[in-house]
Amino acid sequence: MEERLHRLEQIERIKCLKAKYCLLCDTGYDPDALTDLFTEEGTWDGGELGCYKGRARVHRFFTNMPATMSFAVHHITNAAVDLADDGKTARGTWYLLQTATLSSSNEAVWVSGLYQDDLVLEADGWKFARINISTRFFTPHKTGWADTPILDMSRG
Repeated sequence: MEERLHRLEQIERIKCLKAKYCLLCDTGYDPDALTDLFTEEGTWDGGELGCYKGRARVHRFFTNMPATMSFAVHHITNAAVDLADDGKTARGTWYLLQTATLSSSNEAVWVSGLYQDDLVLEADGWKFARINISTRFFTPHKTGWADTPILDMSRG
């Protein structure tokens, strides 16, 4: 029973790590805090969005993200975490539905994809060895939140 509880606690810590990653992305892409979530040789692989291996490149990627997306909200669902038998590595899978605004055009877009992350337990906790996102679609939202961020409900 104790071993099962420990495994469930580790899975929950991994889910919390992913939630922290999303929150950091959605509150301005703090490159220092985001890079701290990765192993030394960690990789962020977005396919056509680019692949960045190693903490220096991951840091540079997140430093530049606000120039690409001025607004983002990561909606993560269908969490599935497979913890290895030894409890030191894991694979996490999440679906992404993201609302975002492109910085260059102030255009609202929808992004959908599948995260498949490899994680490693280090001395200071779980880290991403690899974040891999397969984009399903990246499409404009013509009358979205970029032009009307808050609907005036008083016009009733």
